[in-house]
Amino acid sequence: MSDPATKARQGLRFLGVVPFFAYAALFLLAPTAFLVIGAFQNQEGGFTLDNLFNLANPTIVAAYWISIKVSAASAIGGAVIGLLIAQAAVNGGLPGWIRPTLFTFSGVASNFAGIPLAFAFLATLGRTGLVTALLKSWFGVNLYASGFNLLGFWGLTLTYLYFQIPLMVLIISPALEGLRREWREAAATLGAGDIEYWRRIALPILWPSVLGATLLLFANAFGAIATAYALTGSSLNIVTILLYAQIRGDVLHDKNLGYALALGMIFITGLSNVLYIWLRGRGERWLRRS
Repeated sequence: MSDPATKARQGLRFLGVVPFFAYAALFLLAPTAFLVIGAFQNQEGGFTLDNLFNLANPTIVAAYWISIKVSAASAIGGAVIGLLIAQAAVNGGLPGWIRPTLFTFSGVASNFAGIPLAFAFLATLGRTGLVTALLKSWFGVNLYASGFNLLGFWGLTLTYLYFQIPLMVLIISPALEGLRREWREAAATLGAGDIEYWRRIALPILWPSVLGATLLLFANAFGAIATAYALTGSSLNIVTILLYAQIRGDVLHDKNLGYALALGMIFITGLSNVLYIWLRGRGERWLRRS
């Protein structure tokens, strides 16, 4: 049996995590419960399923579809480019100062989003942006005459890549560090080249981590609103902007439909995060056993 002094020490230990649980309850659990209940209510407070049925509206389905496409494109692009950069930094034999510099920059860039990022891209690749003007005056290349539009699908995807690539570098680097040098040396001894090593050894080991990180990038882009709203306004009908219009807008104002939109987003991002956690756990268990 525990003596009173031991019980007192255990009680003091729990005091240290009280702020965390209080923060999670006030700013995560309570708002989530509020919007879930609101998704099943009408504007008079009565319970209804109409808000969920209204999610089948073609405009809302199109908003979800565009958001999924932008998120998938930026997640796949960020995963591929980030994996190559991380591989070069971790196992590429580059000078020692590059790795800490790259990781420091990645830590900053992965959190650089919202209005500052949108303004940076408008100043760089907007119709009168610096790079747009230099390409036109130095090389005669008119980006917007060729069909590029920063305020469209590919423009938003390119903007998202700015924080998706460094996030992938930070996430996938520990998995790359888990690849043992002995495996490559053994493969080389048996006559395998780099392509054969990656196809038969490295990628089969890394695929849970790479796929899980891609799902995390997808969820990261799917929930973004500040960058998209500041960059495109209402010209691109993605679900986060539509949700904002339903809750705060003057024309489309229907807060309960906005709660239903948020509930759909929670389902999609929650599913992505659950799969990410499962794949990450599977990859880590494999590396610990090997």
